[in-house]
Amino acid sequence: VHVPTVHSSSDVYRSPLVSRYASKEMAYNFSDRKKFTTWRKLWIYLAKAEKALGLLITDAQILEMETHAEEIDFAMAAEEERKLRHDVMAHVHTYAHCCPTAAPIIHLGATSCYVGDNTDLIMLRDGFDILLPKVRLRLHGLSEQCSVIIPVNSLCSFLLQLARVIDRLANFADKYAHLPTLGFTHYQPAQLTTVGKRACLWLQDLVMDMRNLQRARDDLRFRGVKGTTGTQASFLQLFQGDYNKVEELDRMVTEMAGFKKAYLVTGQTYSRKVDVDCLSNLASLGATVHKICTDIRLLANLKEIEEPFEKEQIGSSAMPYKRNPMRSERCCSLARHLVVLIADPLQTASVQWLERSLDDSANRRISLPESFLTADIILSTLQNITEGLVVYPKVIERHIRHELPFMATENIIMAMVKAGGNRQDCHEKIRVLSQEAAAVVKQEGGDNNLLARVQRDPYFAPILEQLDALLDPKTFIGCAPQQVARFLSEEVRPLLEPYKAKMDVKIELEL
Repeated sequence: VHVPTVHSSSDVYRSPLVSRYASKEMAYNFSDRKKFTTWRKLWIYLAKAEKALGLLITDAQILEMETHAEEIDFAMAAEEERKLRHDVMAHVHTYAHCCPTAAPIIHLGATSCYVGDNTDLIMLRDGFDILLPKVRLRLHGLSEQCSVIIPVNSLCSFLLQLARVIDRLANFADKYAHLPTLGFTHYQPAQLTTVGKRACLWLQDLVMDMRNLQRARDDLRFRGVKGTTGTQASFLQLFQGDYNKVEELDRMVTEMAGFKKAYLVTGQTYSRKVDVDCLSNLASLGATVHKICTDIRLLANLKEIEEPFEKEQIGSSAMPYKRNPMRSERCCSLARHLVVLIADPLQTASVQWLERSLDDSANRRISLPESFLTADIILSTLQNITEGLVVYPKVIERHIRHELPFMATENIIMAMVKAGGNRQDCHEKIRVLSQEAAAVVKQEGGDNNLLARVQRDPYFAPILEQLDALLDPKTFIGCAPQQVARFLSEEVRPLLEPYKAKMDVKIELEL
């Protein structure tokens, strides 16, 4: 295959997750610049803590490291890695080149996983912080503990995605809490529910996801300063057997990196079960979004509910009348990818030999960023959908009118019994008329005329004046409106309370 000279990014493969879908914030979070500047910060944290605990490290060396922390010669690093076949040592040499005074103490006592694993944990934490709102983000600036190196206004514009999706759906559920609609089981018409009650089914899953993601984020710890097999032997030697200083070093670096705790025991790496915990909750979110957007696609086919459709948007190149639910389709497509990514950390965790095996590395370079990037875009898209859902009550009413006579048969029987009729006789009458009406619908393509048949049959004369009341859709929705009100007040609104001030940002999508 002829490979032409590369002139621009258009000449090489780029992941669509970055080039088409994900936000700038999430794309930056897993970028090389974020990764390698974080490595340098970790080396600075280590040097500062080691100096504070008595090692011969000077203020000038630390100042030199801080001065050049952002100046990464990526070309030099790539050339060093080509020669050394070791990414961490390549960046140690590259950093040392611009910090000659500090060169002897960069990475002192550490193993590659000190920067590798700890940076991954920072990226996981910051990835959650893009998906979930954090108290430590102040209104006019970043907290000192927040390591995300992007402007606060950019972060604020994207930080509340999941909370906003829940908020939009909660408003939708409240608005349509009393609007009757056909319920479906097996995708066959069942008893009535309400449009708002159905939205609460979606909301309940999202609320579970929000709590699970928050818990996974809060459970994250730092790997800390543990050495090559997790025993801290190199640091114990550096501090001449002073265990307390080794422990203090671990604590100080953990705190500087913005974590409250470090894992007490590790191998060379932190347990890969941590990745399973994080990605399983993202995969669960993917399943939720897929279910919601599948429901919207089914309802769009019925013309009951539609996602937003732009004034000049084209649904089909060949069929001008089409209004394809492409946003929901995008969510389903990407959600499938998110769901299957959990297989990677599960298998990786299961095959880690003893204190570590390097066969985790290449896999995690793909599965960790892609999980967050994918979750990022499906939440953005779902927010856009929920901000513009369109309901067609007249279509919903027509569908109810088509099916409700069958559902009302039990009510008719009860009314006849109250009027002095025999239940068994009434049941047989209704059964026969229902079968005749069903034949008209299925075999002739006609409308459901059960009600007309009942009205024409003299047997039902005692209850004819009650038929309109017996067929009022609002009498078939049970406690749906009350369930909506209680669910929103007890489960949803309290969850959103901390984020109320930042709920007003809308998402516009490039289609």
